[in-house]
Amino acid sequence: MNDRYDAGAAGYESDQYELVGYDEYGRPVYRQIPPPQQTQQQYDTYAQQGYGYDPYATGQQQAQPYDPYGGGDTGRQPAQPPYDPYGTGTHQQQAGGHSAQYDPYGRTATSGQQPRVAEQTAYIPHQAGPVEEPVAQQRGDRDYRTEQFAFVEEPDQDSEDVIDWLKFTENRTERREEAKRRARARVIALVVVLALAAAGGVGYLWYAGKLPGLASSDDKTDTATAVGAQKRDVIVLHLHNTKKGGTSTALLVDNTTTKQGTTVLLPNSLALTGDDGSTTTLAKSVDDDGSSGTRDAIDTALGTQIQGTWRLDTPYLQNLVDLVGNIDIDTNANVPDPDAKAKGSAPLVRKGGAQTLSGKMAVAYATYQGSGEAQNAQLERFGQVMQAVLRKLTSDAQGATTTVQTLGMIIEPPLTDKDLGAFLARLADLAKGGDYKTALLPVQTDGTLSAQASASVVKDVLGGTAKSPDKDAAIRVSVRNASGVKDNTGKARVVLLNGGFTFLEGGTSSAAATSKVVYADAADKDNATEVAKTLGLSADAVTKGDVSGNADVSVVLGQDYEPSSS
Repeated sequence: MNDRYDAGAAGYESDQYELVGYDEYGRPVYRQIPPPQQTQQQYDTYAQQGYGYDPYATGQQQAQPYDPYGGGDTGRQPAQPPYDPYGTGTHQQQAGGHSAQYDPYGRTATSGQQPRVAEQTAYIPHQAGPVEEPVAQQRGDRDYRTEQFAFVEEPDQDSEDVIDWLKFTENRTERREEAKRRARARVIALVVVLALAAAGGVGYLWYAGKLPGLASSDDKTDTATAVGAQKRDVIVLHLHNTKKGGTSTALLVDNTTTKQGTTVLLPNSLALTGDDGSTTTLAKSVDDDGSSGTRDAIDTALGTQIQGTWRLDTPYLQNLVDLVGNIDIDTNANVPDPDAKAKGSAPLVRKGGAQTLSGKMAVAYATYQGSGEAQNAQLERFGQVMQAVLRKLTSDAQGATTTVQTLGMIIEPPLTDKDLGAFLARLADLAKGGDYKTALLPVQTDGTLSAQASASVVKDVLGGTAKSPDKDAAIRVSVRNASGVKDNTGKARVVLLNGGFTFLEGGTSSAAATSKVVYADAADKDNATEVAKTLGLSADAVTKGDVSGNADVSVVLGQDYEPSSS
């Protein structure tokens, strides 16, 4: 449809009306185009049609009165038909012998000019519930084209909002489900861990013998210690008495498997085998072979693996006790003051429980051996002092290392200040917790280990196997020098070793005129005769008598002894 309405079809001049738009029902709305020339007279739409009503008050003469219903003839020019917006044909006006029907859209006009109410802008009133024609008929009659309408496709925001909300709800639901799954997994893992921990705790208590109704903890600990391979750190400790002479030896053991610390006291009479195959005692080995040789000999005899040697002279022990702030032990003897000049002076250390000892008192107590007492009594006092020192020593490795460095000792390789400090700190922690004990290694009179020692200490505590010198390997000969010549002992040692005997150091004694070779058992008489012959002594020197504990034959070198020149 063109912008200008083709009014000719409705009986109007083609240039009188122009399409201006459409109403809400899609019907066209027109406006009249003013005539090209209007000079003196105001344009009067209704006056030209002959209506009596003058809506714009032009002041012109009314042609006839307005008859809204067209009900009578006033004798004037016939009136126009009444307004019928839908063209129903219910109101008709006789005009020239035929009826006229109002057709607002010009649908019935076929030819000629039809009378029509002229308005500046045609108005189509809105009435409720108009009768709508079929779509096909409307389109066919009105001949609408698509270019006359503008269609705007607006995005459906509500649909997008709904989709976004569904996605958000779905994601939030998935997150909640995932969080629930993770929570369930954590709960299950926690339950499993707690169950394993409980099972492990019960197993440990059973293994340690601490469950109610089972064997005592001591019995169970001994059994557990003997079962399986266990890791132990071992250091040998030699206490040197710088005033009176002599040494005291102990093994400090840290069982890292059972978390148990032990001081194993080694008697000086313990028989050891030297590098040359000769048999000697622990005391002689420390003096003659030094720390390295003694450490190897102990490993061979007890089946241990010693990591280092700690030489502690009595002045350093005194300083150590003073550094830790004194010690408290239960003493079993009154110890005299070694520096007291008058006899009968008050003892330096009194016998009794919970005695507080200073450094000097601790050294006096650790080295004291009463009249008639065995060396083991003094050794046990030394063990008491060392355990009390560990209880007072710091459990911090760095702090213990500082204490060791403060003493100023010379540490023998491969042991270092740091290694010794860390080792003592671990033992101190065990001693404070009550997981520390002191044990004496049982040794027979001949210096060999008994079956009890092999079972209770060597195997359980040290994890080793006792290997005492084989008596059948060689005849053990103890030599005491009474000739007054110091070198005779060394010369006799060389001769006996070359002869296939085992040499045992017997020390020195006051001078004797003649030499003697003594045997205890009749079975050893021939061996004693062979020893005398090897040393260049006569057969008259061989006699039966008492022999030192761990020897088969005892020799006393007198002034008549003449070493072999070979």
